[in-house]
This record gives sequence, C-alpha cells and structure tokens, in this order.
Amino acid sequence: MQESGEMYLETILVLSKEKNDVRAIDVGGRMGYSKPSVSRALARLRADGYLSVDGNGYLRLTDKGSEIAEKIYERHHVLSELLTRIGVDPETAVEDACRIEHVISDESFTAIKRHIKQ
Repeated sequence: MQESGEMYLETILVLSKEKNDVRAIDVGGRMGYSKPSVSRALARLRADGYLSVDGNGYLRLTDKGSEIAEKIYERHHVLSELLTRIGVDPETAVEDACRIEHVISDESFTAIKRHIKQ
C-alpha cells in the first residue's frame, strides 16, 4: 500500500471517530483534495477491498482497511508523543509524525513503543 492510500484510510478512521457517517466529501474536505482526486483514490481503495460504500454514499472501512488505518493511527499518536516529549514543538511533532509513520519499520516502531511505556 502506498502512503497516499494509508493517509486516506487513516482519515476515514479519524472522521468515523468524530461522526458515524463519513462521505467522500468529508474526506476531501479534511485532506484538502479535489473531488475528482478523492473519487479516484476511494475507487482504488474500494476495488482493493479496503473500504465499502453503501447506497447512501457512506464509507466504511473493511476489516482489511481498518487494520491498516488503526496501525497508521497508532503510529501517528505514538510518534507525535515521542517527538513532543523530547522537546519538539507540538505542531511540528504532528507534521513530522505524519511523514515518519509511513516509512518506519515495524521493528523500530515496536522499540519506540516499549521505550515510551517505560
């Protein structure tokens, strides 16, 4: 999965925590993308089995999509917390965590989680 797909899944997850019904327009508004860009990306994610769209246009993550979204969401929060703890400005920490969360290895992330919980 590419970084952009992970970002879409994470955004859908976050929006679904804020409100029950999420539509493509909500995703585009949150991410700042055009309707055609969002439509193409969501169609690809749907075709690959990461999300479904009901008859009313509401987006739902599949188990497969939810697994990836939760993983990226957790990484975002843990990395933001770590960066803030070591003195990075909170706004910068969130922006940097957003970039790091997609490339960090599972091994490194697990070590970071262990370190933070100590």
